[in-house]
Formats: sequence, C-alpha cells, structure tokens
Amino acid sequence: MAFGLMAVCNQAEQTLVNLARTASFLYHSSMDILTLGSDVLHQKAAPVENIKKDSRKWHEIAAMMLEAVKAGKGVGLAGPQIGLMQRIFVVSIEGDDPRVFINPSIIETSTETVKYEEGCLSIPGIWADVVRPKTVKVQAWNEKGGAFTLEARGLLARVILHEYDHLEGVLFIDRLSEHKRKKILDKTAKMASTRRARAGGKAAPDKQASDERT
Repeated sequence: MAFGLMAVCNQAEQTLVNLARTASFLYHSSMDILTLGSDVLHQKAAPVENIKKDSRKWHEIAAMMLEAVKAGKGVGLAGPQIGLMQRIFVVSIEGDDPRVFINPSIIETSTETVKYEEGCLSIPGIWADVVRPKTVKVQAWNEKGGAFTLEARGLLARVILHEYDHLEGVLFIDRLSEHKRKKILDKTAKMASTRRARAGGKAAPDKQASDERT
C-alpha cells in the first residue's frame, strides 16, 4: 500500500511540474529556438495530459510553433526545441496542410530505407545525409484532442521521424557515424567562435535562412 501511495504521489507531483512548466512557457515564451549545446535537446519529453480539456492552450501552443517554423523557414519543430518538455511537434511542408502531433507513437516503419540530406533549426548551418525508413505509420492526437493514425512517406515521413527523435532527446547528428558527428561538432564550435569574435565577445544569434530544417 505504501509503495502504491508513493507512486500515486510521484505521478501527481510530476503532473503538477508539467503543468507549471507549460504555464511558465506560455507566459514567458518568445518562441526562441534552442541550439546545439543546450542540455534540454538531449532530454526526453514528458507525455501531454488532458489534451481535450486543455485544447485551447494546446491550440495556442501549436499555432505559436507553426509560426516559429515559418519564421525559421523550416518544415517542423518539436517541443524540446523551444524549451517545452512535452511530447508535441508540428510539421509544415509545402503543398500539405500544417499538422500537429501530440503524444505520438510510431506504430510501424518500413524495412526499406532512404538517404536524404537533413538540417535542423537547432543546428543552423549544418546539413548531413541521414538514413531513415522510407515510410512510417504514426498514431497521435491533434491540438483538439482528436486521435488519428497517419501513414506517411517521402519528406513527410522523414520530418515525422526527425521530430519524433527530438521528443526522445535525439538529434539528427546522433544518427551519423562518430567521425561525421565529430566533424560537425568541430564545425559548429568554430562557427560559434567566429560569431563571438564578430560580436566582440558576445555570441550573436544564429541566422535561420535555409529551407527544410526541422
């Protein structure tokens, strides 16, 4: 009984923490995108609770995220990239309606894979070929609390898998060989050093001007 009560208390405490974080995010957020070097990007996001009950809040968050994607000229964005440690991501691909995924689950992926160049709003200026499944089947909820299942292929499948990785604390460079990953980390360190030098010792904000970054 004691262990059961402790588990319930811990769950309730975590729920309150998540609600407090979300409320703080809504109040303070200027939708700044976190970049490589932030520990948050390698942390696993927590499930969203009471989606339908709090649909107005999640609609607002999703709209803000989609605006950030548009401003950054990307194709997707996940909660952890903006400091929101809950399982939500958005996708906005040319020729397709904007999509919101809350508490997504990857049900199935194809055995066939494909290599494609990826970028990331959290790692500006960096591109690399990443091998991913060609198709994916995902189940999630939208910002209104409606459940749906989607089978995707091509760029949509890739963006979904990329954003899902963010919820697991995985960056696209983590899927590269150690050699390629090290080269990228060295390059980003040099880029950061150059920005600081140009700014007179103060780090300058990253410019986000490339398409198909997530």
